[in-house]
Amino acid sequence: MFNKQKAIIIGGGISGKLAARVLSDFFKDVVVIERDTESLGPYPRKGARQGEHLHALLHAGQYGLEELFPGITENFYASGAVKINSTKDLAWFHHGVWKLRYDGGYTTTLQTRPHLEWHIEKYIKKIPNISIYYNHVVKNLLYDEDENRVYGVEIQNNDDTLKTQKADLIVDASGAGSISSSWLEKLGIHIPNEKVEIGLKYVSKSFQLPDNNTRDWMIKIVYPNPPIEKIGGTISKVEDNRYIVTINGYQDAIDEKEAVKNDNGFLELAKGLPKLDIYNEIKDGSPLSKTSVFRVPQIIWKRYDKAKELPNGLLVIGDTVCRIDPVFGQGMSIAILEALALQKIFRGDRDTLQRSIIRFHKKVPQIIAPIWNMVITEDFRYPGISGKKPIGLSIQQWYAKKIFLLSSQNQDIYDSFVKVMNLIQPITILMKPKILTKVLGQIMSKK
Repeated sequence: MFNKQKAIIIGGGISGKLAARVLSDFFKDVVVIERDTESLGPYPRKGARQGEHLHALLHAGQYGLEELFPGITENFYASGAVKINSTKDLAWFHHGVWKLRYDGGYTTTLQTRPHLEWHIEKYIKKIPNISIYYNHVVKNLLYDEDENRVYGVEIQNNDDTLKTQKADLIVDASGAGSISSSWLEKLGIHIPNEKVEIGLKYVSKSFQLPDNNTRDWMIKIVYPNPPIEKIGGTISKVEDNRYIVTINGYQDAIDEKEAVKNDNGFLELAKGLPKLDIYNEIKDGSPLSKTSVFRVPQIIWKRYDKAKELPNGLLVIGDTVCRIDPVFGQGMSIAILEALALQKIFRGDRDTLQRSIIRFHKKVPQIIAPIWNMVITEDFRYPGISGKKPIGLSIQQWYAKKIFLLSSQNQDIYDSFVKVMNLIQPITILMKPKILTKVLGQIMSKK
């Protein structure tokens, strides 16, 4: 089963756990270095400041997670996660119109990020050749200049003791502020990147809502209509009959000091959404948590695939490579798709370990590129957003807007959009002749 000896993973977040699961099939020993303390349940952790905000697991992510951890979806539901009909139980106000509501046969799981991560960790702990070092921080990478190879890490525990660990493979899954990019720059290896300044702020709070027999949704999204509107929000049912409300604002449109001042500050923020639906739900609700703030001033894609002479033995994954706009809920699903790609490469690769690393780094952009393009096409609807714009941006924005509006009228078009949004079909399906005809027909009807 094992044809390689040891892998060390920097970071025990979702990407790190997924990498550990995959590599446990191919390495005799897998060690995860995690700076946080061991979680005793589905609770937010210090190292994942975004954990108190709303998260989504898209269909591609949900199917992939089940493939990696058989039975985990039912375990989610058994411990309180909410199973919904993706198109029937979602009320979505998007670009000034409400999406159609119908039974498309898709299911989505609503839950908090700590709940999801806790279940993944329980699976990881059952794998005998995975060890997790909690309260440990990687301080440096061990490097052999003659071989141009990373061969281990220097780690520090919470009593400041330093020690080294050697391995055949070092995986950096520590996120956007990872050690790898700064360490490589010091080594003289430049990592090209694509960066877009979005000035995003998340403000979230949990509520207990009063009973309401007319409530016909499990999750409701009120999305801003750019460029005029910059603030949107989502209210979602999660485990323990709670509701999370997350309000997001681009270009620093949210005054976070007012929002966190008291409960009324959060209500006033909700009152400023394009629709009063969320405010009307929570104004008579009972707050269950403090108001949390998370900032994403920029999104960035570090192009490790374009870097020259990367050291052997180093593999990067997850937010270490790309932090994407979280409003679209794609981050966790991207991490899962990357883990599945890594698994496929190791299963089919009889070449050297380094060749497998190179193949993975070349595969990752194929996963990220179409998603990145979709996201920044929307982000660039706001004037003043800085960054590299995709080719044909205005045409893409025009066509996407037509699809958004038709999704309020045409079930076939919305159904195709749902597949694209959930990363189970490429965006090209929205350009099939049948959909093109509908788009053109809408234009002609207005002449």
